[in-house]
Amino acid sequence: MRESKVTIKIPRPLYRRIQQVVDDSGFDSATDFIVYVLRDLMGEAEANADQGPPEFTQDELEDVKRKLKNLGYL
Repeated sequence: MRESKVTIKIPRPLYRRIQQVVDDSGFDSATDFIVYVLRDLMGEAEANADQGPPEFTQDELEDVKRKLKNLGYL
């Protein structure tokens, strides 16, 4: 069973740029290229989500504390 599809609107200049990439690649259409890129990005996002929140270095934590103190929050 094929999944239903939706329409996503993007700016025409971006579409033209994508079409230029598609013309010089092995993709059959701009849609195929966009789906490929989005699947790749979603895979990265899901992999990063599994790693949990990023850890900060001591210098980064001190910098955040300094900024919060300057803003009056600490």
